[in-house]
Amino acid sequence: MSGYLDIENWSRRQLFEFFIGYTNPYFNVCTQMDVSELKKFVSQEPRVKISLALHYFALRIANEIEPFRYRLRDGRVFVYDVVSGGTTVLLPNESFTYAYFDYHRSFHEFVREMGRAMDDVRAGTGDLKPTMRDDVIYHTTLPWISFTSFMHARTPGRGASIPRIVFGKITNENGRMMMPISVEVHHALMDGLHVGRYIGKFEEALADPETFISSGL
Repeated sequence: MSGYLDIENWSRRQLFEFFIGYTNPYFNVCTQMDVSELKKFVSQEPRVKISLALHYFALRIANEIEPFRYRLRDGRVFVYDVVSGGTTVLLPNESFTYAYFDYHRSFHEFVREMGRAMDDVRAGTGDLKPTMRDDVIYHTTLPWISFTSFMHARTPGRGASIPRIVFGKITNENGRMMMPISVEVHHALMDGLHVGRYIGKFEEALADPETFISSGL
């Protein structure tokens, strides 16, 4: 059940109080992911794009690690039971907008609903309509760049504690398909340990995507 975290008895209370006052309390980790097995799996699923599959993996794993569901609210920490997703969508005029989609543990239900959400915004006016919800994870994709670092544009007070995930260009490196990923989080809410768990779970899922997907049924 969603509700506020008991900060007084939280093992990270001192770290929370230390980082909450920082002007720039965010940290970002960039690493390479081996998506070879996921590409093989998707090649056998004609209606599934790898971008949709990656969002499913990223969002499901985020939901499985509690600090990724923490959000700041009036100086307190609210814990969501479930967080959903948002992603950038490139438009025909080379601008972009945002699509939002609910999290579904079922892989095929998720990719169907996310694909529909993206199609809807492409077919609409293209107006930029950012959400004020915070029960989401922000995602974006830069398929043109195999980046080694990343920094997000930010404005105070909007989505301050929402994690941000970025997928980069997939390249062939010695026969393996590698993709950069950026994970940016609020340091008052989590540490490198938690991002490390996220990356580790993601790597395990990508090594055996079929098993990971079937475990969501």
